Formats: sequence, C-alpha cells, structure tokens
Amino acid sequence: MALPPDTLHYFDHNLEVHRVVVGPYDNNVFVLRCKHTFDAVLIDAANEHELLLEMCTSLGVKRVLETHGHHDHIQAIPAMREAGYSVAVASADAQMLVDVGYDTFLDDEEIIEVGRLRLEVLHTPGHTVGSVSFKVIDAPLLFTGDTLFPGGPGATHFPGGNFTDIIESIDTKLFTYSPDTAILPGHGTDSLISTERPHLNEWIARGW
Repeated sequence: MALPPDTLHYFDHNLEVHRVVVGPYDNNVFVLRCKHTFDAVLIDAANEHELLLEMCTSLGVKRVLETHGHHDHIQAIPAMREAGYSVAVASADAQMLVDVGYDTFLDDEEIIEVGRLRLEVLHTPGHTVGSVSFKVIDAPLLFTGDTLFPGGPGATHFPGGNFTDIIESIDTKLFTYSPDTAILPGHGTDSLISTERPHLNEWIARGW
C-alpha cells in the first residue's frame, strides 16, 4: 500500500505534521516529524494498520503515542507492536489496552524528544481517566485527542468520563496556550485556541 500523496498537514522550518483519516469513525492519525533528524512519532494507531505501517516506514516513525484508550483509537496497535514499534499510553488508561498491548507509560509533564523537537505530555482527564494531550514546545501545535474539538469538549458519557474533569482540563491545561495555537483533534478539522476559548461558558451551561 502506497502512502497517499497529500498527507502533509502542517510544516515549518523545524517540523512536519502528516495526517491520515482512518477507520469507520474517521479518526485522525498524526505523525510529527523533525525536519533536521527525520525522527518521528505517530499519535493514535487507530485503524488501517497497513496504511499506518507504510506511513511509519516512509516518515521515520520511532514509536507510537496514544491519547487515550478508547477502542477506535487503538485498533492498529497489535500490528504496530508486531512490527517493532513501542506503544505508550497513560497508566490510567492502560487497562483499556489489555487486548491489544502496550509497552510504556506516559506521565504528566513528561517531555518526549522527537529528534530536535520536544513534545510535552499533558494529562487532560475527562473523556477518559487517562486522556492526554501533546503540546509541541516552541511551536503552536496542540494534539488534543478527544478532549477538545472545534465546538466543545469530547463526550463524557462513556465509562470513566467526567464532564467537570474535562472542563477543568480544557480550562486549566489547554486554554493556557497562546491564542494562535492550533488544535489538532482526534476527529474532524483543526481549530485555534482563540476560536474555542470564548465559548467555554457556553459549554459549561449546556452541560456537554
């Protein structure tokens, strides 16, 4: 399977972000790549493992990082691990990966080096207990998984979800970044902190 020609989603002089949309839930899968060293990580091995493995080979992916443990975000993990890629997830969501496996844990405020890039892990519970987001240090990029979408927070009615927690995560963790920070969610289109922040009280009032 050849890598689609239009995967490049964002770039600057230091990095590239590639994106493919996979599976029945139209999951976004992102690859963050250092343009200096060509090292890369894949965020959320959701589905269509053959495509993701081709992406990993083409783009120099070294490991897989999971934003959370919901089934639609983890279907490609067995094939990724069989191919030799390490998979990391927050310990609080690890039990959700029992059937597919994982290798290491992600800790809040951990800094992950991707070549010369640095990626900060942010524990952002609410969608799941162990949901995390990833902020690229010194770049206006924030991978939010299913914690924050254009138009509001992710669903909290699943087991382990909590609306109060997800609002606190968004308000105290994600909305602390500059207005021009891009939000790259687990499904759908990108947004900006400046676009979403003014609507926080509306989301609280509607309760979802």
